[in-house]
Amino acid sequence: MTPDAALERALSSIDVRPGHAWRQTLAAGGTLSLKRGEAAIVYLREGEITGRTGARAACTVDAASGEAATLDGGRTLLAGDALISLGCHAVAVSSQSGAEVTVVPLEVVPTFDTRALPPLIFVGGFAGAEPAAAGLAAHLGLPKPGTGRQGDETICRLMVTTVLLSALRTWASTQREASWPPLSDDPFLTRVVAAVANDPGHEWTLDQLAALGAMSRSVFAARFREVFGTSPASYVTEVRMRRAKELLDAGTSVSETSRSLGYGSDEGFRRAFRRDTGVAPSAWRAARRPLTV
Repeated sequence: MTPDAALERALSSIDVRPGHAWRQTLAAGGTLSLKRGEAAIVYLREGEITGRTGARAACTVDAASGEAATLDGGRTLLAGDALISLGCHAVAVSSQSGAEVTVVPLEVVPTFDTRALPPLIFVGGFAGAEPAAAGLAAHLGLPKPGTGRQGDETICRLMVTTVLLSALRTWASTQREASWPPLSDDPFLTRVVAAVANDPGHEWTLDQLAALGAMSRSVFAARFREVFGTSPASYVTEVRMRRAKELLDAGTSVSETSRSLGYGSDEGFRRAFRRDTGVAPSAWRAARRPLTV
């Protein structure tokens, strides 16, 4: 299955039910909190929200955690951006200078594809990529009982679904996670790619990956190449390079990035990064704007 076909299948399988939306203004230093179990779209109308998190695993991996999660690595979301929480963790985001957000509570029906989503999804540039859907995001939610018109609930549900699918499409096209949408209906291969995505710095061997996939080495290698069009080792390198770019974009040093991705030396990481991108990691880092402000 191609990535485009997998995305089309994943989006078509998502079923969402909206709750009552609200608009909230955050003063400078203010915080927006969502409890564990409260899935929601948070659309940033004005200002910025920022923070950090260590939560990167899929929902099903850490759903029992009661710890609050906040935005990734000092990452800042600006007006027109969106955050999707699947309710796996309590979420707390703060604003340094003040912000205005629209919060749309969600109930997302679990499917094969939604279970593979990360618990927090950051959609940068949402308004630019999907202006019509972003316009809807600021005015969503079911009307209060007794104030709506006939059919409002159905129409609102369709609008929320449009916003959610548009946000996921933007996220998937600009910041694709290695494990979503799953390119295979084989749950064993899906488990393998999810494990690599969750811990790209691990020293993955063919034996370990084959064991995760519940296959022999030879069967696993052949099946993996058939589905993903590359060897398991090359796939691990691809995932590491995607994560390396994210870390360098966020201002992480070359040495820290190298260590976090399991390279034995900075020089080994530099060679791998140059083969993938054509430039040295230091040059990549210098050419990118930091995500923090």
